[in-house]
Amino acid sequence: MNRKLIVQAVASVFAGVALLAAGYFAGAHRTVTTRAMPAMASAAATGGNVDPQSGRKVLYWHDPMVPNQHFDKPGKSPFMDMQLQPVYADEGGGSAGIKIDPGLQQDLGIRYATVRRRDTTEGFDAVGATQFDESQADVVQSRVTGYIDHLYASAPMQRIAKGAPIASLFVPDWLAPQEEYLSLKRGGMDSALLQASRARMRAMSIPEGVIASLDRTGVAQTHFVLASPETGVVSELNVRDGAMVAPGQTLAKVAGLSKLWLIVEIPESLALDARPGMTVDATFSGDPTRHFTGRIREILPGISTTSRTLQARLEIDNADGQLTPGMLMRVRVSGTKAVSSLLVPSEAVITTGKRSVVIVRNSDGRLQPANVTIGNDVGNETEVLSGLNDGDTVVASGQFLIDSEASLKSVLPRLEGATASGAAAPAANSGSTASSGAAATQTYETTGKVEQVTPTGMTFSHQPVPALGWPAMTMTFNKPAPNAFAGVQVGDTVHFVFKQSGDGYQLTKVEPAGGAK
Repeated sequence: MNRKLIVQAVASVFAGVALLAAGYFAGAHRTVTTRAMPAMASAAATGGNVDPQSGRKVLYWHDPMVPNQHFDKPGKSPFMDMQLQPVYADEGGGSAGIKIDPGLQQDLGIRYATVRRRDTTEGFDAVGATQFDESQADVVQSRVTGYIDHLYASAPMQRIAKGAPIASLFVPDWLAPQEEYLSLKRGGMDSALLQASRARMRAMSIPEGVIASLDRTGVAQTHFVLASPETGVVSELNVRDGAMVAPGQTLAKVAGLSKLWLIVEIPESLALDARPGMTVDATFSGDPTRHFTGRIREILPGISTTSRTLQARLEIDNADGQLTPGMLMRVRVSGTKAVSSLLVPSEAVITTGKRSVVIVRNSDGRLQPANVTIGNDVGNETEVLSGLNDGDTVVASGQFLIDSEASLKSVLPRLEGATASGAAAPAANSGSTASSGAAATQTYETTGKVEQVTPTGMTFSHQPVPALGWPAMTMTFNKPAPNAFAGVQVGDTVHFVFKQSGDGYQLTKVEPAGGAK
């Protein structure tokens, strides 16, 4: 009986322990479940990926060295020996562009301009050169066989006035008909014979002035002076003293200067926009205040195979004679009607050869690059065909520092770090005022293991570089000289200092890790 009671008591004790254990585990499970529910609800509320360690929403993962490439999950970078870094939503990664400190903007000399739409005369800029107006050129020819008795014009391109002598001709064939005429006149022959003799002299190209002088003086003339028919320049001189000339031979060519031709070189890409009648405003680089205007008279056929330009010709006034052929002119060709154009300062456009980029400031102050299609230049402004809107604010200077997303994500953070370092240095050393020099020669340091040594560089698997936002990774740095750091070998653990140089990073100091200060 007593043994049965003892067994029942032991069974009751085990049943109680089991019930207590079940109650404990049930309560613990409920507590864990209750605690986990808010975290799960938070993850569901934020949507997308959530960092399990910080609970922050992750927009994407990327390699800081290749910021343009985004990944939807963590892992190892395909570009560098490092892990991908998350970009969180609360860091402003979802906003386009980058926020730059106002002080840094002032240090970089960044200034802004507003995109405006205004009416401009359809046209384009080009270059041109002055030439002789061939329609005003006169030729001086010989109509008889003779000899150059005296040459008054000494060389080509000599200025000459209208009526000034060019050359004196000796014509032996003129002597016989003149003596015949004088004999008939002295013999009292009738007027019919005299008229026939006169006609013969005219047929032999004896000028009327020589025949009149023959009647007046009774002396035959065998010398005749050829004069300039126009004020201008002797553009061609084809004879010398004593030379024999034949009928129809050109002795000289005189080009006038009162009007000149302006030959405008129009780029092939604008050839279809050029039309006769378009207004031209030209300025000479030697005196940009003077303007010469005219209208395109004709478009010359054919594209130059060397310059790939189409030539347009117009006439400009040169009554004061200050212009000479061969002068280079800056030309603005304007259309006949005004068109509405979206314009930005020409200095705001970054042309890489493959695309044109403008740095735009968003409403929240962030900067981001925008691809644009540009048109013609209008003075100091450039027409934008697409990519911008009226009223947009663009960077008009300093954009060479932020001309790509890679610069937005890597160069500017480094510049911000350099500015911060330059500001901290004067605080630590109140007597120093060379903060700008410190920023210009900013260096960075870390510790790493040497993986490879070549004449041009060293590869380290190094620790993070907080100043640049770099995590631990393996990277190659340039050496200042092939024989630099000769004592460093593969496998050494070293402390090294580097700086940005050109398109990479250059080592300035490499020493054993134990000697790092």
